[in-house]
Amino acid sequence: MPKYKIAWLPGDGIGIEVLEAARIVLDTIQLNAEYIHGDIGWDFWCSEGDAFPQRTITLLKSVDAAMFGAITSKPMKAAQAELNPKFQDKGLIYRSPIVRMRQQFDLYNCLRPCKAYPGNPLNFKEGIDLVVFRENTEDLYSGVEFNPVPQELADLLTTISKPFAPFAKLPIDQYAISCKINTKAGSERIVRAAFEFARKFKRKKVTIVHKANVVRATDGLFFDAAKEVAVHYPEIKMDDANIDAMTMWLLKNPFNYDVLVAPNLYGDIISDLCAQMVGGLGFGCSGNIGTKLAVFEPTHGSAPKYAGQYKVNPIATILAAKMMLDWLGETEKGAKLENAVAAVIKEGNVRTYDMGGNSKTLDMANAIAEKL
Repeated sequence: MPKYKIAWLPGDGIGIEVLEAARIVLDTIQLNAEYIHGDIGWDFWCSEGDAFPQRTITLLKSVDAAMFGAITSKPMKAAQAELNPKFQDKGLIYRSPIVRMRQQFDLYNCLRPCKAYPGNPLNFKEGIDLVVFRENTEDLYSGVEFNPVPQELADLLTTISKPFAPFAKLPIDQYAISCKINTKAGSERIVRAAFEFARKFKRKKVTIVHKANVVRATDGLFFDAAKEVAVHYPEIKMDDANIDAMTMWLLKNPFNYDVLVAPNLYGDIISDLCAQMVGGLGFGCSGNIGTKLAVFEPTHGSAPKYAGQYKVNPIATILAAKMMLDWLGETEKGAKLENAVAAVIKEGNVRTYDMGGNSKTLDMANAIAEKL
């Protein structure tokens, strides 16, 4: 019998192709697993009014881990326009299924390693090895949004707003509100995860990324919680930086940083920056990790313009598969897979278009599989 049950969630666009590539290497490395397809993505929103159907939620409750491809998401009005007409009057609102998944299964730790593999022509600088911990369930991704603004909320804002808040006098259909919600418990656990990682893997420093000098309530809470956690890890240096300065300092002095931890939005931003410094989104892998379930994915989107062409770089997804192997405790297989990726990159014989070559998605997958 298979040792593991893995939910297989291709999603949209190139998500289907890069998961096909990941399956080639997982089959070659002979992971003892059953891969179970799950429906998710834009097509299911358009046809069913739900991009994350209940049957897929049920599936995720029964598996050990999941591999996820990519999702097409569109602005609110565009999403409503493409919804099946029979659902138009049911008050359905599109929300990103991966965001819903993170919240529903409390996948609070978004772990994004960014490593410059030798020989990658896209490396900003050789030797970069950064790890980003992004809080994954709160902040501006909480999903508490209003457009138009309910009248009762508008009345409350009119009462409590300061004189420099001109929106309070606007009609309710002329402004929108997205709530930034950070909790102490949520802040503490993501910072603790970053410090535990640093301790386990002998990392020297954890940098807290915030904007507490301006966003004083929510980011202030995050930063205060981080300082309380840090005292329990005296052997690990802690520093902090504002998110805007962080983007500058990462480019100027990337070797001054090691482990970065941030609230949801800032973590999303800096992890893309870090990914670009090690080759771009074709190399950006991600784990959405909770206490009972973890979902692994590339950080790139569905890239509809490339769908069906099998031209995109699958390394991000293959490295996400390596993260899944580590999560399952298959660390020897994970190390073997990473070594194979590194060898193919260093040799430079197989390169997808982003790396300046002409190789296809499955060419890269097969080249990596041959090294296993």
